[in-house]
Amino acid sequence: MKVNSRGRFAAVVAMAGVTALGLAGCASDSANEGASGGGDAEAPSSTLTVWVDAERVDALQAVADAYTEKSGVEVELVGKDNATIKDDFIQQVPTGEGPDITMGAHDWLGELATNGVVAPLELGDAAGDFLDVAVEASTYDGTVYMLPYAVENIAMLRNAELVPEAATSFDDMIAKGQAAGLETPFVVEQGAEGNPYHLYPFQTAFGAPVFGTNENGYDATDLQLGNAGGEEFATWLGEQGGKGAFNTDIDGDIAKQAFLDGTAAFWLTGPWNVGAAVDAGIDVVIDPVPSPTDQPASPFAGVKGFFVSAESDDKVAANDFLVNYLGSEEAQLALFEAGNILPALSSAAETASSDPIIGGFATVGAEAVPMPAIPEMGAVWQYWGIAEAEIINGADPVATWQKLAADVQAAIG
Repeated sequence: MKVNSRGRFAAVVAMAGVTALGLAGCASDSANEGASGGGDAEAPSSTLTVWVDAERVDALQAVADAYTEKSGVEVELVGKDNATIKDDFIQQVPTGEGPDITMGAHDWLGELATNGVVAPLELGDAAGDFLDVAVEASTYDGTVYMLPYAVENIAMLRNAELVPEAATSFDDMIAKGQAAGLETPFVVEQGAEGNPYHLYPFQTAFGAPVFGTNENGYDATDLQLGNAGGEEFATWLGEQGGKGAFNTDIDGDIAKQAFLDGTAAFWLTGPWNVGAAVDAGIDVVIDPVPSPTDQPASPFAGVKGFFVSAESDDKVAANDFLVNYLGSEEAQLALFEAGNILPALSSAAETASSDPIIGGFATVGAEAVPMPAIPEMGAVWQYWGIAEAEIINGADPVATWQKLAADVQAAIG
């Protein structure tokens, strides 16, 4: 999955733009049946207010206009600062001043649900049209609350000019980099307080998820962090820290520069950093995360989507707009054009994956697991990275890891 030019990527983006422009002519008839108003209404009979990331307003305007034309329900898109949209939503919904729909991330779900500000979403048969990880991430305590539109995960970026073949394991990755004459074959963002998000693929390879699961999703009463696999991972992490494979002096900027300068052949990061590597003229290949064991190294998946307000006056129209319009291939490809993140709808994901970069992340994402959205995850983040940083810097691995697990358990009760 090499990128020797941007031609194929540009073609996918261009196609997404064409389909977005055609939305008004190909919108689903089922939406007209489910929403208030008729297809030939002279004026909107009601209004749906939709909060979206300001950078995606233009991408959604065509689908909003198509829905209004077909249903008679006006869709007002309001651009919001992504940094404040969640808190604004939580604060305004109970007052009746919030939107009918908001764009957001799946890991907000625990907070949104416990605050009672989101309504269940009826995906129906459409659930089978989305990537499994997207639907799983959109579900909280057995109930679907989010219409997913994008799936994001990290993967291994490889400089194919320096190392022509993918690594078959973590040790093989280091060996291949050393054979290329590199003192630092591999880089990953850490920093003084660690970065467990980026290290999680290696942890999962040892059979140490954060929480166990049940029929309703992640189970906060089943903390798996401190199991035997967790101790094995901690021991391995300490060994690799001693060898210099992981280094808390390497933050995101340093890791990025090492890869751009060609002093590192492998970089564990997300799609948000690919553009810089391509612009630097690097022959980038997207590989699975090389596992330190015989089990897959599964990263976290972050899923983006849309929530219906619990206080919306027209939940039927809101549900209809999300499922039948924002859940369409045209809309999902338009959002892909705006953000270049793998679409959550399977057919759109297949189209987008004709680009080797997107396809590479999609392949890795097939092994990804949703980042836990349960409120108890906050206690994990509080202690997790610091413990890993201490282990990398020489602290007793097993003792430090067990203290981590005990601290988290005490915090969640």
